[in-house]
Amino acid sequence: MSDVVAGTLYVVATPIGHLGDLTPRARSVLSGVTVIGAEYTRNTGGLLAHFGIGTPTIAVHDHNEGDVAAKLVARLQAGDSLALVSDAGTPLVSDPGYRLVRAAREAGCPVVPIPGACAAIAALSVAGIPSDRFCFEGFLPAKAGARRERLASLVGETRTLVFYESAHRIEEMLADAVAIFGPEREASLGRELTKRFETLLGPTLAAIAEAVAADPNQRRGEFVLVVRGNEDQEAAQLAEGKRLYAKLAEHMKPSAAAKLAAELSGAPRKSLYGGE
Repeated sequence: MSDVVAGTLYVVATPIGHLGDLTPRARSVLSGVTVIGAEYTRNTGGLLAHFGIGTPTIAVHDHNEGDVAAKLVARLQAGDSLALVSDAGTPLVSDPGYRLVRAAREAGCPVVPIPGACAAIAALSVAGIPSDRFCFEGFLPAKAGARRERLASLVGETRTLVFYESAHRIEEMLADAVAIFGPEREASLGRELTKRFETLLGPTLAAIAEAVAADPNQRRGEFVLVVRGNEDQEAAQLAEGKRLYAKLAEHMKPSAAAKLAAELSGAPRKSLYGGE
């Protein structure tokens, strides 16, 4: 019995490294659909060739998704079946695809997940850091100022944080994380997960940053950083209060800014502003 139903969009997870992680169901769907929408058709072509899958591909990426989504939905409505894949891992997790999924759902076309590898979940599962509640932040802004501002906004976050980062920014990102979260904040860095040179570094941000700075090999590949949340509720509230106060004080009187920041963060007003 075929795993593919006409008029259906399948969102298919592909390996993040080890090709053995492509599930039998994913192989069946990729073999059986009419066409595969791929973030990078060349990379996906290599995966398909490895498994002897001859299904044609069409590019679906950030720059064309808005235009191509309507055309692909029309094909679904005409009875074609479609698989959506990203470059690696689960589509839509820091990857394009949500516009197509949204358009298909709005048109009444069935959308079916074909689960599998996801770098964020893989890293979280081996970090040894609480995973019952976590916050996926994906890639931080490329510019240093915006990156630091985003990290500062997360100082008080009590949930475990999960970040993606690229090789050419990992050193700077770790340095910013050490400066903003503190050197002893518990963390785990997964590099090249499921691949030949996979490594896991920890147990603190300072230790990770030192190891990455000391070894050029640890600055190659793709990275997932898992950071333990701020478990000191009072410290978390104070950090968030100070962040809000600094922003609000640019636009209103310090006393009013402190009052509003205290209300929003739960931090004591006097700890934010000592004036009357």
